[in-house]
Amino acid sequence: MSYYLTTPIYYVNATPHIGHAYTTIAADALVRHHRQRGEETFFLTGTDENASKVYRVAEEQGLDPKTYVDEIVDHWRELPRRVNVDYDFFIRTTDEGHKRFVQEFLQRIYDNGDIYQDVYSGLYCVGCEEFKNEADLVDGLCAEHGIPPERIEEKNYFFRLSAYQDKLLELYDTRPDFVLPPHRYNEARSFIEGGLEDFSVSRAGQPWGIPIPWDEGQVTYVWVDALINYLSALTYARDGEDLREQFWPHAHHLLGKDILRFHCVYWPALLLAAGYEVPQQLFVHGWLLLDDRKISKSLGNALDPLDLVDVYGADPVRFWALRSVSFGQDGTASLDSLHERYERELANDLGNLVSRTTAMISRYREGRIEPGEANQELAALLEALRAKLVERFDAYDLTGALEDIWEVVRWLNRHVEATAPWQLAKDEARAAELDRVLYDLADGVRSVAVALAPYLPETTPLILGALRQPVELQLERVAAGLTPETEGIEPAAPLFPRVDLPTAAA
Repeated sequence: MSYYLTTPIYYVNATPHIGHAYTTIAADALVRHHRQRGEETFFLTGTDENASKVYRVAEEQGLDPKTYVDEIVDHWRELPRRVNVDYDFFIRTTDEGHKRFVQEFLQRIYDNGDIYQDVYSGLYCVGCEEFKNEADLVDGLCAEHGIPPERIEEKNYFFRLSAYQDKLLELYDTRPDFVLPPHRYNEARSFIEGGLEDFSVSRAGQPWGIPIPWDEGQVTYVWVDALINYLSALTYARDGEDLREQFWPHAHHLLGKDILRFHCVYWPALLLAAGYEVPQQLFVHGWLLLDDRKISKSLGNALDPLDLVDVYGADPVRFWALRSVSFGQDGTASLDSLHERYERELANDLGNLVSRTTAMISRYREGRIEPGEANQELAALLEALRAKLVERFDAYDLTGALEDIWEVVRWLNRHVEATAPWQLAKDEARAAELDRVLYDLADGVRSVAVALAPYLPETTPLILGALRQPVELQLERVAAGLTPETEGIEPAAPLFPRVDLPTAAA
């Protein structure tokens, strides 16, 4: 089984903020989970470099566009590395392989008769890189960026989107899980049912972008160029290999709600016109908000994710992003909530559990544990957790899956208090009972570590190492009784050292 997941590719007109990290972290967690299930995975992320606003920023800085994007792309490559994201390919829309494929893709649609030339006269928001209608505006301003769109008139090439309305409705009606969550499916389908208008696939008189193959005086509209990356990357990501047959039938797109129309309407229509299958699924998540406004460089309220990582570490930032807000919905980010989650759940619930477990094994059994009679309650909890993880991740419920894991963490902490190993250790007649308790704790912690691997990829090996267990992360390892006889366990170093909130918020 194969699993192909993409993030949107990000504009490079500025450096990354926490909103970009949010999507990328979620994608990484999804891919890591599917890898745990034994699936062959491919994870794509990257940068969208052919936008008008990128060209304008380069001009403002006195640079030619290619020089500018080559310099700023380093910040975007740094983001996934710093938040422990393990992608397979980082695409740039200035890649020669991508440019070549875009031109071939558009030529196929043109040859099919679904592209024609006409004049566009209307509004265009450079912030969104999107053509606008008056109905899209709020008090004459772009609803997202708060700026007035520009009025332009161009002789462009148009895609016959209107010709694909019935085919798109048929797609949606036969595949009710094509877009998730369901309310986003309904939003996209309603837009299609309301009537589709043809849209421009080119820009005239713009010197930056991928030339239209049959008319090099025009360049590809940046959104068309960007969407095609999901397919183009598979043709050149690995030298000498074409991965489309293996991965494209299993393509899943992760995206924010502000780009739903492009991905859920325009993209499948373009694919059908070019003779390709549509993706298997698209998941549309909400915005990460700051003071109830979308986090954005243009709005001046961006949080730099790398600043947070410098204070708390990558895994805690990943945990907070996916734990604080139900994934898929809008939610408000705050440094206070990050600090509170770090202290209460990571340092206390999880970190202290690992510390206590290893310290007691070291103190009371000289670092040695061995399997005994299974704890039926723990075994049932872990079996249920394993099934819940599959169900949750298949529904993109990353937040719910974390809560399921934390139910086991809390059970293990209650088990420590209820069994009181420090009291058992005082009574030699209860030695066998102490052995069972310590083994159950180690076995439970090991299972929790495996379950947390998609969220805490740096911390999981530390927990397994503290228990002197191999880093075996298959999902079936979330089960009771799989911890072998082990010796040499010593008290674990703190996983989540104290962080001072004023320093973090400075």
